[in-house]
Amino acid sequence: MAALGSVTDFSPERGLGEVRLDDGVVLGFHATAIADGTRQIPVGARVLVVERPTHRGLRQVVDLARISG
Repeated sequence: MAALGSVTDFSPERGLGEVRLDDGVVLGFHATAIADGTRQIPVGARVLVVERPTHRGLRQVVDLARISG
């Protein structure tokens, strides 16, 4: 499922971040999910997130693409 949101936290040293979806849900992500391959994204960036459930029923970000606007 794809959703829009904003990056609220990102640590380049750890490669971990959080995105708050427009519906208020907060999901964590790993730098490898950043679609452009840079493994960098600024806090505040608007993003399109693709998420999938894990085998334990949690939600995980599998693709995170920066959008303009």
